[in-house]
Amino acid sequence: MRQIRILLVDDHPLLRQGIRKVLEFEADMRVVGEAGNGEEALKLARRLQPLVIIMDINLPDISGIEATRLIKAELPDTKILALTIHDNDEYVVQMVRAGATGYILKDVDPGGLVKAVRAAAKGESYISPSIAGKVFEALNRLSRQEESLPRERLLTNREQEVLELIVQGCSNAKIAELLAISEKTVKNHVTSVLRKLNVQDRTQAAVHALKNRLVHL
Repeated sequence: MRQIRILLVDDHPLLRQGIRKVLEFEADMRVVGEAGNGEEALKLARRLQPLVIIMDINLPDISGIEATRLIKAELPDTKILALTIHDNDEYVVQMVRAGATGYILKDVDPGGLVKAVRAAAKGESYISPSIAGKVFEALNRLSRQEESLPRERLLTNREQEVLELIVQGCSNAKIAELLAISEKTVKNHVTSVLRKLNVQDRTQAAVHALKNRLVHL
């Protein structure tokens, strides 16, 4: 039987211990690591290559949202399942946009947790039933808003930073150094920026940004 390799990310050791006990009762699941913050999660994700990461949103260094974005940029096949106390649809939408496969609340029962992990491992979306309605409403609302915006307005904060450094003539290696991220992550951000600006290369991106005042030098 092929096991689902799982990484737990939460800053509360007791919670991680409880989740581990629930999951390791399942023959098809194995917790391969635990992280107490976002930076540690990124390092362990690179080293352990888990299939599923259970990610808290509120972490002591970078947020679970940013950690999810960074991990998905480097490990697109890894599935991330948000586990949090927040039922605010804004948090859910941000996690979904960052690349999370599912979103469950910390009051989930053991059976619901196991079901969510199995769904995530298959690449299926899973959202706690208690908040599913408001989440779909929020996503539909966001989709309508985005359709009315120019594509460049959809740049994330990190993509905006990358664009500004492209305009300054920085290489991928320099951008990685300045933003304290990997070159592979920079390449992913650059690809996304080019797609959103509908340009072919970095030079066109810089010209477009300056012409449309997307950056300030």
